[in-house]
Amino acid sequence: MNKYSNLTHEAERCDLAAIFREAARLKMNEAVANHFSLAVNESGTRFLINPNGRHFSRITASSLIEIDANDAETMNRPDAPDPTAWGLHGSIHRAVPHARCILHVHSTFATVLAALEDSRLPAIDQNSAMFYNRQVVDGHYGGMAFEEEGARCASMLSDPKIHTMIMGNHGVLVIGASVAEAFNRLYYFERAAETYIRALSTGMKLRHMSDAVAEKTAREWEEYPGGAICYLREIRAILDVEEPDYAH
Repeated sequence: MNKYSNLTHEAERCDLAAIFREAARLKMNEAVANHFSLAVNESGTRFLINPNGRHFSRITASSLIEIDANDAETMNRPDAPDPTAWGLHGSIHRAVPHARCILHVHSTFATVLAALEDSRLPAIDQNSAMFYNRQVVDGHYGGMAFEEEGARCASMLSDPKIHTMIMGNHGVLVIGASVAEAFNRLYYFERAAETYIRALSTGMKLRHMSDAVAEKTAREWEEYPGGAICYLREIRAILDVEEPDYAH
């Protein structure tokens, strides 16, 4: 029997499973916490998400569960997602249709940044310029991301220009129109945060870009041809050889 005989969205499932594996390889995951989700209907309310309690390195395409942000009975399902996954991702998919793919992690350098009094990521290099005027800092952490906290976070993502939320005292969340776009942003955010934290550790003055150059570079990132798609393609090509079970 075909592994997708009772499932839908084969291509989306394989793409999403691949980035779980890559995130684990990059050590962005935390135990069996954190969640990635992807909308699979036009309104964005039906979405795929990782099953409760599964390590990122063991996610497969067929293990992803499909849920509806408007289904009040979701948490009564036998395969109910983690309550914080429902609270955060459900709230965003319900309220922010352009957030097709939502990635939330407690990766090391993003979380260090989120622990600073000023958690903004400044444009000090080409990578960090990707996030210039496209980030929002949540400075009002209110506890774990159950439904009330999730709804509050969702309200901060209504501006389509904003694609990255630095969750103060928590971690980072990025959104995108596709798996490729969102994961590319997550990767570059973690690299940019690492550069910034290491630069701060020198105690020397930082070289900040001008607003004009930072905005120009951010737009150039947005218009750069095919980078995100190529990155996902290469992730899958590597996994096809080294961890082919991701697509099962």
